[in-house]
Amino acid sequence: MNGAVLVCARAAALLAAVAAAPAAAATYPLPPPGDAVVGRLQWVAAGAQDTLPDIARRYDVGYDELRELNPGVDPWLPGTGTRVVLPTRFILPPGPRRGIVLNVPEMRLYYFPPARPGQAREVITYPVGIGREGWQTPVGETRVVARIPHPAWYPPASIRDEHSAEGDPLPRYVPPGPDNPLGQFALQLGVPGYLIHGTNKPYGVGMAVSHGCVRLYPEDIRPLFHSVRVGTRVRLVRELYKIGWHDGELYLEAHRPVTAQGAEQARDLTPVVRRLMRAARRHTGYRIDWARVRRLLEHPPGIPVAVGLGEPGLQAALAAAVPAAAPGASATVSKDKKNAPRVRGVNNTGS
Repeated sequence: MNGAVLVCARAAALLAAVAAAPAAAATYPLPPPGDAVVGRLQWVAAGAQDTLPDIARRYDVGYDELRELNPGVDPWLPGTGTRVVLPTRFILPPGPRRGIVLNVPEMRLYYFPPARPGQAREVITYPVGIGREGWQTPVGETRVVARIPHPAWYPPASIRDEHSAEGDPLPRYVPPGPDNPLGQFALQLGVPGYLIHGTNKPYGVGMAVSHGCVRLYPEDIRPLFHSVRVGTRVRLVRELYKIGWHDGELYLEAHRPVTAQGAEQARDLTPVVRRLMRAARRHTGYRIDWARVRRLLEHPPGIPVAVGLGEPGLQAALAAAVPAAAPGASATVSKDKKNAPRVRGVNNTGS
């Protein structure tokens, strides 16, 4: 192989590696008081070998939210050049903007780092996997009580019994490493038995598939772990419907229920209608397009959509999406090269 061909081959390999590298987590300036919408919708053209799980991880979004926003796209064979819209616009969860806020039905975590002198405050958001039916992720307020690098896992008897019944017995001890479902880092919560952790099965992020714990992509848990301190407040909320203002327009972000509890909540729409009415009353003369609200509640797209009369609706929002930049090399998953890491075990937790 001559020098020119070798250089071209190396360049092609580098470009392929950069294109495949996952994007960094979405970080946004905190909006001013009274506003709650951050981000902007983006879109990408699917490659010949792409699946929606591939695109979800590459652009740091969850699988279910990507599939819901692109209902006409085959998740396993989108097709070369198919336009795939990324759910990269959000209404911040209600309540204090501090610490960690996890909206369970949205399957998304929001981290509000402490203010730094001379710097504007930010919010960082990550897609997460949550507990499946029968192993629901709890809601409530707690704190981070421990930071555990390279966690070992001691599966509780209930999970061992479940795996044994399925013909897939688990050991009593799973050491750190590629076969450990907790990944490389874990944040232990004050709720006994629950963690925010990495995973060795990243394609489960953005789905309700865990035993109650909260899973992040390996490339997301690392920066979160290194940013969060013991004592950080954690709020786990169940907000199927989020409401917020942006530039004088009222937005509704509706999500599909992922558990029986969520389905029960979705049957009673009175609370969300009342919240919309209260929000509109704060702006004299603001009128809501109730037909649009009904469509959004019946077929939740999972993204913020303006609900005022005459304001752009869902299709206009999708059409206004901008091309997404290719994930950069800086977002490549770094490898931990430390030898013989100190091992700490985690007892009686799901995965």
